[in-house]
Amino acid sequence: MDFTAIIGLLLALAAVLGGNYLEGGQFQELLNLPAAAIVICGTLAAAIIQSPRQDLLRSFKLLGWAFGNNQQDLSKTIDKIVNWCVIARRKGLLALEAEVEKEDELFVKSGLLLLVDGKGADVIRSTLEVELITLEQRDLQGAKVIESMGGYAPTLGIIGAVLGLIHVMSNLSDPEGLGAGIATAFVATIYGIGIANLFFLPVANKIKSLVLMRYQHQEMVLDGLMSIAEGQNPKAIQQRLQGYLR
Repeated sequence: MDFTAIIGLLLALAAVLGGNYLEGGQFQELLNLPAAAIVICGTLAAAIIQSPRQDLLRSFKLLGWAFGNNQQDLSKTIDKIVNWCVIARRKGLLALEAEVEKEDELFVKSGLLLLVDGKGADVIRSTLEVELITLEQRDLQGAKVIESMGGYAPTLGIIGAVLGLIHVMSNLSDPEGLGAGIATAFVATIYGIGIANLFFLPVANKIKSLVLMRYQHQEMVLDGLMSIAEGQNPKAIQQRLQGYLR
């Protein structure tokens, strides 16, 4: 789990609640179930309407990915690729079949199997690039769904506020309750703007960053596998891949 993301989310909540407290407000003043229902359910409904089912389901999976431990250690990957090269030069490409079982990532497994089968560098690139680009585009599309929720939420907050004001204006016979009613109405606006700028938009941007980091990692793996297929020596491969760290 990515604790920095959790800390950021908690800090955002603390900023809102702490600011409300310093202004003399009470926590219960920010609790409004109808407003939360309008903003959250309305935002989800808008996302469901605009998005194909596959993109929508992918976006929900990406929400968990954003808070997971997804940092790629490129230095360790370079060491691993160099080790594959050493094995291939000493024992042959078939010896890399044992390395396939050690890998969890499907992209790496596919590349190693192509290498074991004796495929050339051009075949490895043409085959893996399809998977690499498809996966990137699919995840970026899922991130766009989450980003769109950040656009819908503030508008739904305004709708919630207007509905609340309509309810207040219909009860003008109770002047003492007008102030509290108006304050409650604007809670929906806080929900909409808050969830958009403190959750949906930051999470969408983080997912985009993670997708680009994974793309760089997979591109480096692809480059290394092609170099092994071309018969380059381990030292040359290591020097070549070091460029991804700069």
